Amino acid sequence: MTRTLETAGTWLLGILWILPLAYALWAAFHPSEYSTHFTLSAPLTMENFGVAWNAAPFARYFVNTILLVTLILAAQLVLCTLAAYAFARYEFPGRDIAFALVLVQLMVMPDVLIVENYRTMSQLGILDSIPAIGLPYMASAFGVFLLRQTFKSIPKELDDAARVEGASALQVLWKVYVPLAVPTYIAYGLVSVSYHWNNFLWPIIVTNTVNARPLTVGLQVFSSTDQGIDWSIICAATLMTSAPLLVAFLLFQRQFVNLSCARE
Repeated sequence: MTRTLETAGTWLLGILWILPLAYALWAAFHPSEYSTHFTLSAPLTMENFGVAWNAAPFARYFVNTILLVTLILAAQLVLCTLAAYAFARYEFPGRDIAFALVLVQLMVMPDVLIVENYRTMSQLGILDSIPAIGLPYMASAFGVFLLRQTFKSIPKELDDAARVEGASALQVLWKVYVPLAVPTYIAYGLVSVSYHWNNFLWPIIVTNTVNARPLTVGLQVFSSTDQGIDWSIICAATLMTSAPLLVAFLLFQRQFVNLSCARE
């Protein structure tokens, strides 16, 4: 009985999740008059995508978003790798306390720090820029925790063998730990990119112009009342902005599942 309820609940959640996507697909590929009329004989069209692309600077939004997620991920991988290696393989006074303080960040929602982060970005003079969006997220407690657990699972004998051969600490990290943690890096990278690709609240607060707006903010501006309520065009724009993530999920869904299991 329990198994049946779990299966039914899973299917129900899956259907609820896919319904908005299914509607967006229907509306985006059909003329406006068929956006709320589900007729199998309705004609297909790609015109909505062209109208949406030309109605807003989506090319600039894509460039901004790609630069943003790349900047954040690169900084996270460097900082998290170094911190995780230190916590996993080095003994130093206060190590456990320092690691506990890092984990405290997992309990603090980023939204709580918006006012303080905005004040900091203002003092640095970098408001309305891509670095201003990414700077508060460049140190990830979850990334440090995940990589630390991965590094601790690597046999210490490999570390000792590399040091006997004369490898320095950074060489051991780069040639032993990093290659063995590639699956973890891929899974973490996918989650980081998907989160910051979809992040909305902080970017809309810290940006004011097209030069720094990511896709989420650009889509919100595009779908405002000034554009009218043409659901076919809005759905086409939504699909354009979310398509890279959907493709990434389909290609790397196993890594997403593995990382979800690791978080649990």
